[in-house]
Amino acid sequence: MTEAGPSNPLKHKKGGKPKDPKLKSRKAQKLIEARAIAELDEAALAFEPTPDLKLFADLPISLLTKRGLKRASFVDMTDIQAKSLPISLKGKDVLGAARTGSGKTLAFLVPVLEILYRRKWGPQDGLGALIISPTRELAVQIFEVLRSIGGYHSFSAGLVIGGKNLKDERERLSRMNILVATPGRLLQHMDQTIGFECDNLQMLVLDEADRILDMGFQKTLTALLSHLPKSRQTLLFSATQTQSVSDLARLSLKDPVKVGVEETLSEGATPKTLEQHYVICELDKKLDVLWSFIKSHLQSKTLVFMSSCKQVRFVFETFCKMHPGVPLLHLHGKQKQMARLAVFQRFTSMKHAVLFATDIAARGLDFPSVDWVLQVDAPEDAETYIHRVGRTARYESAGKGLLLLVPSEEEGIVAALKKKNIDIQKIKIKASKTQSISNQLQNLAFQDPEIKYLGQRAFVSYLRSVHLQKDKTIFKLSELPVERFAEALGLPGMPKIKFLSKEMAKKRKNTSRALAQPPPQKGKYRNEEEDESEIEMESSDEGSDEDDHMPAEVAQAKPSEEKSSRVRTKYDRMFERKNQNILSEHYTKLVDREDDDSEDEFITLKRADHDLDDGIALLESGFTSKRKEKMSMSKKALAKYGEKGHKLVFDDEGNAHEVYEMKDTADVFKDEREVMEAGRQFVETERGKMKEVDVVDKAEAKEKKREKKRKRKEREREEQGYHDDDDMAGGAMGPSVAEFSEDDGYVSPEFDLPSESEGECEFEGPPAKKPRKGTRPATTTLEEEEELALQVLRSRR
Repeated sequence: MTEAGPSNPLKHKKGGKPKDPKLKSRKAQKLIEARAIAELDEAALAFEPTPDLKLFADLPISLLTKRGLKRASFVDMTDIQAKSLPISLKGKDVLGAARTGSGKTLAFLVPVLEILYRRKWGPQDGLGALIISPTRELAVQIFEVLRSIGGYHSFSAGLVIGGKNLKDERERLSRMNILVATPGRLLQHMDQTIGFECDNLQMLVLDEADRILDMGFQKTLTALLSHLPKSRQTLLFSATQTQSVSDLARLSLKDPVKVGVEETLSEGATPKTLEQHYVICELDKKLDVLWSFIKSHLQSKTLVFMSSCKQVRFVFETFCKMHPGVPLLHLHGKQKQMARLAVFQRFTSMKHAVLFATDIAARGLDFPSVDWVLQVDAPEDAETYIHRVGRTARYESAGKGLLLLVPSEEEGIVAALKKKNIDIQKIKIKASKTQSISNQLQNLAFQDPEIKYLGQRAFVSYLRSVHLQKDKTIFKLSELPVERFAEALGLPGMPKIKFLSKEMAKKRKNTSRALAQPPPQKGKYRNEEEDESEIEMESSDEGSDEDDHMPAEVAQAKPSEEKSSRVRTKYDRMFERKNQNILSEHYTKLVDREDDDSEDEFITLKRADHDLDDGIALLESGFTSKRKEKMSMSKKALAKYGEKGHKLVFDDEGNAHEVYEMKDTADVFKDEREVMEAGRQFVETERGKMKEVDVVDKAEAKEKKREKKRKRKEREREEQGYHDDDDMAGGAMGPSVAEFSEDDGYVSPEFDLPSESEGECEFEGPPAKKPRKGTRPATTTLEEEEELALQVLRSRR
């Protein structure tokens, strides 16, 4: 062996340990990696974007992120990405706003990976980045994109959404570096899960922030922010900028850099490659238009939006039974989580399909190659419209959108869209191309009660959605043809709805008041008559629709004479009714006295003679009209509200008594002996009754036992293979199982005689049984039967 010199790395000096070359290489690798991260950090802070910046490769990001982007086929950047990434990579807060489909997801996922990588984040450091999404489907989509571009990093990522096992999520939360979550489930873990802490959080991302607030998560979001450290970087992205989003930005962001806000407002919130149209369609014709549209676009991928879950399910179930010729899917919030994910993934992979959905699919979801977005029900505002049509024409692809509006919604919706710089064109649908399906829906509702039930719920849910809309100038429930709408759904009648009944009563009330105006006086011009009718309608009670929406200019332009006129009260309306005119004359005299301007009668009121005999009688009886008094005397009213009668019995002397009247024992029993004797007689009587009942019960039990025995024997004979034919062929005429005596329970004989042509049987039947006592012997010939009958007759004589 040769001694190794001091240059040999495998040998060591006296008293020292040998040096591992792998350890040395690891240290060198860490030094190189630390130097690269420091250089990357400096480059990101000093990076200034150029106008021609378009490639991800030109950004100061790590090689791991570049490889992930290239593997996922992300090469060129969109406008929002090119403007926001240089800012967010420097660690600044960003308030981003860009039209839907412009690539906001990568605009916040790339900074999340890069910031954690540059800060050498590891599993022991805990949660480093938190991404909050409004819906489960969008959270799943963000998580899938994160997995596709972050595969070369060593971070652990998790998905926390409602509808999954809470226990499994708790076990994994402590090991997560990046978390994608919905607000409700995230707050639940923050409050309940032990060990889940966000003290070291580096980045917070709020995607579709306006939708998070619109869905009622404002308090939840405020509670979430209270759990998070203030020394964090926050990225807030949304397709629309609202006042609530601005308030949220002031609470959660520090000196944010606004990206894409001015461009979005000036250029319009929808892409230029999107064709937008709307049609005027009556409410009861919407399903006809929808069916005709689907039948004429069988080779397209269509997304249909409706206002409620019940509508989506009703249309999906009925159209599936009618077989339009294209795959149908439905997505709404009442489905379970796994079903929603399955529908989402299936529609994503299909080329030709129709998806019926609520606004749960309106935000952020990236469905590839959607040709048409059809909005059957009008959106609640312009922002919702923007997000709905944003499911098509994403990135640089083209798409089309069609909006169905009822006549009362046209003016308000079009004006709201113009404020957002959205140019939507009006088109008409050819009546010859529209197919009516009302008869088919009626047949389905008649044949399947479940379809009828779904139709009723769809009817109620749609009208409730219109009733709860904030903008009453656009959504007018009183102007909808609700009865025809119920017929269009295939319902035999219109379901009764409380809020709808109030609206219809209000409408009928205003209509009847307009028709009940007094005729115009002679000698007045037409314009004077119209003025008077308008003043009469404006001076009606506060319950009318005209007063609620009367402009201030009209109110100020009223003449002074009308201002001084007496205000109509509920008593005026009561006495104007036809069936309540009992005190109308008396009340008119009182009103005439009140209208008198004399100072002497300002307080006092002179009494006048009145003929009120009928009225006083009615008032004393407690009724306001003869009609109500007559109704109160009906059998139904008396049975419900009248005094209940009671039954009386009469004794031999003709005295009336209650049915269960207690008798005085002093009158019935004179002494204790009589009481004991009466008790003994009662016991004897009851004992005799029990004996009689016992005899009957024993007879019934005996009869049941015989019946049971007969059935058992019959079953045994069948198991042995003995039948009536076998007995007859063998010559042995045993008792028949077909006839049974009801008196004694014994079997009576049945005579089945063989014909003379029949020969001897090839096999022998079972041996003849010994006849029971009281039964006649079996006979085989007609002569024997006649002889036996004569013997019976002689014995009876």
